[in-house]
Amino acid sequence: MKFNYQIIIEYLGKNFSGWQIQKNSVSVQSKIERALSKTLNSKIKVIGSGRTDAGVNAWGQSANFYHKEEIKNFFKFLSTANFFLSKYSVSILSLKKKNLTFHARYSAKKREYEYVILNRTAKPSVDDNRVWLVKKKLNLDEMKKAAKYFIGKHNFSAFRASSCTAKSPIRTINNLKIIKRGDKIIIQILSKSFLQKQVRSIVGCLKYVGENKWNALKIKKVILSKQRKNCAPPAPAQGLFLKKVYY
Repeated sequence: MKFNYQIIIEYLGKNFSGWQIQKNSVSVQSKIERALSKTLNSKIKVIGSGRTDAGVNAWGQSANFYHKEEIKNFFKFLSTANFFLSKYSVSILSLKKKNLTFHARYSAKKREYEYVILNRTAKPSVDDNRVWLVKKKLNLDEMKKAAKYFIGKHNFSAFRASSCTAKSPIRTINNLKIIKRGDKIIIQILSKSFLQKQVRSIVGCLKYVGENKWNALKIKKVILSKQRKNCAPPAPAQGLFLKKVYY
């Protein structure tokens, strides 16, 4: 008999090569698998909801794993697993028992990312490695106008990394919100799935609009061009967070 469990994971991406296990590099997945294997005295393989690139953070990465025995004491499990993770900027926030058909990646209906721009002159101290510092004051109204062009189903070829392995560049953005909180501009993007570097490329283009380098209509032209060379440089990884995976 085997049991299927879902975990929600928070991590700061700056010291990792990304989520996925890779040779000769430190990944979040490898640290989670090692901690769970020690906790459960069994070889554990973890299935993530999706990859996050090197330096990208998460508040709500979702993953699942199978175990031959039922976990009865959730508090003990979380305490022990997080003890083994204490050297790293990774925490397992919760554990849920799921049916055997649940799959962290393939069962996901939507994924929500959040990008944080710190729009001020002074460098971040408390938020170091958690925001993108943009010193020039950004035009929020124009950014909001530009954001509307991303919503819906589009060919996002212009916004994918050259190393992206997705079979199709077609993606549907369900929602894109831009919120101002003090000195922070927060960009929230919701979709079933994303291309590699798509979110960071979108944020890079919105920054160009905010700096008045582009007008809002330019976004529509870049999308229709389907050419990566027409996209603005992608925003740096440290401001990006996987916020939540919806099932």
